[in-house]
Amino acid sequence: MSDAEFEAAVADGLDIIPEELATQMDNVVVLVADEPDPEQLSPQDYDANGLPTLLGLYDGVPLTERDDSWPMVLPDRIHIFKGPLQRWCTTREELAEEIAITVIHEIAHHFGIDDTRLHELGWE
Repeated sequence: MSDAEFEAAVADGLDIIPEELATQMDNVVVLVADEPDPEQLSPQDYDANGLPTLLGLYDGVPLTERDDSWPMVLPDRIHIFKGPLQRWCTTREELAEEIAITVIHEIAHHFGIDDTRLHELGWE
């Protein structure tokens, strides 16, 4: 999948979000990178070959934890990592689906939904 096609798949993932939720997203940007930076990774984020396995990352303060002083800060960042996603998936269709799942997963963190709750809801 080319860079342009990958970014289009990320945009498709954003389009899945219901409008009533999308309009509530505040001060957040979605970024695509080839690989996570080493400081974004923990030891469990590597496979047996030493390659990163982190598909996405939310870096910010969830909406549920913000107060009145929040408008004066830099945007939260949602990172989507192309390399790990491409290594995880075996087909183009699977890749497109996993990109959408990863986008939704990270946006859920923006709304204050943690990994445990996402797992309960079936978004692993």
